Amino acid sequence: MKTNGNISDQLYIITGGPGVGKTTILNELDKMGFLTVPEEARRIIKEQVRVDGDGLPWRNKELYAELMFSASLQTYHTIKNTLSKDTVFFDRGLLDTVCYMNMENIPVPVQTVKAVHETKYNPNVFILPPWKEIYETDSERKQDWEEAVFTFEKIKQTYLDYGYTVIEVPKDKVENRVKFIIDRIEES
Repeated sequence: MKTNGNISDQLYIITGGPGVGKTTILNELDKMGFLTVPEEARRIIKEQVRVDGDGLPWRNKELYAELMFSASLQTYHTIKNTLSKDTVFFDRGLLDTVCYMNMENIPVPVQTVKAVHETKYNPNVFILPPWKEIYETDSERKQDWEEAVFTFEKIKQTYLDYGYTVIEVPKDKVENRVKFIIDRIEES
């Protein structure tokens, strides 16, 4: 899918609470030839564990948030500056980190808010609802089910507060979820 519009309009966010199938959907989109950008949070956790660093949500939430935001912003600019007009799907966006900061009572710096307002994605954000039947914890995802549901609600509200249109992706087979996303993009 290509467009003659603004490059930012081709940058789509897929978000939601933990364990809702984002990675599975992004892997399927990648197989279909779309450019996909993995979430920075898991990469940072793996890297910090490997080097015994403090930038982990269970050690130093503020440093973890700073690392996530910085990496996400850098990745965004790299993609935007090297992209032609192809559609790109991000596993989470900058506002996911802002949401995390708010949930953890970490002050959101003025420069972070400024960067969020200057960093444009497509105004339609795809959000995956909590899905208990597929939810699992692992070494990087430690939230319990109630926390996963709470996170979903907070992420949804954060995107709405910043003026995005939130489109909930139905719980279904991965192929149908991907088709739903592509159909919504083609309709707009």
